[in-house]
Amino acid sequence: MNTKEEFLILLEQSRNIIYKICYVYSTDLHPQEDLFQEVVINLWNSWPRFRHDCKAQTWVYRISLNTCISYLRKSKSRPDYLPLTQNIEVVAEEFDLARTRELYNLINKLDKIEKALVLLYIEEKSHEEISQIIGIPRTNVAVKLFRIKEKLKQMSQNQN
Repeated sequence: MNTKEEFLILLEQSRNIIYKICYVYSTDLHPQEDLFQEVVINLWNSWPRFRHDCKAQTWVYRISLNTCISYLRKSKSRPDYLPLTQNIEVVAEEFDLARTRELYNLINKLDKIEKALVLLYIEEKSHEEISQIIGIPRTNVAVKLFRIKEKLKQMSQNQN
C-alpha cells in the first residue's frame, strides 16, 4: 500500500472526527466546509512527517484542532452562536438531536481550549490521549474537565 492509499484510509476513518471539530469552530456551512478542506490539506502536507510515535487518531485530532484554532485567530472574532447545519446528522450520528443541539450551543460558548477538551472527552479519549493532543500535562486534564462540566451544567441551568 502506498502513502496516498494509507492517507486516504486514515482520512475516511477520521472523517466524522474532523467534521465534529470543524463544526464547533466554524460559523456556518460554508466556512465549515472550507475549514474541513483546510484540515485535510494540513493533514496531507504533514503526512510525510508523521513518525507514528503516537496513534494516528491522536495525530489527526492535534492537526485538526491546531488548524481550527489558527482559523479562529486569523478571523479575530469568536462567534457567540453556531447554527446547526444540514450536516448535523454527520456530526451527531449516535446522539439524540435535541440534546446534541443544546450541547453544541453550550460548547460554542466555551473558549477554544475548553472546546477542544470537551470534544475529546465526548470522543471518549483517555486523559493521556487528551494530554498528548492538547499539549497540557495529564494531571491538568481531569481538573479542567471537571471545571468545564460544572461550567456547562451552570450554563444549561441558566438557559432554562
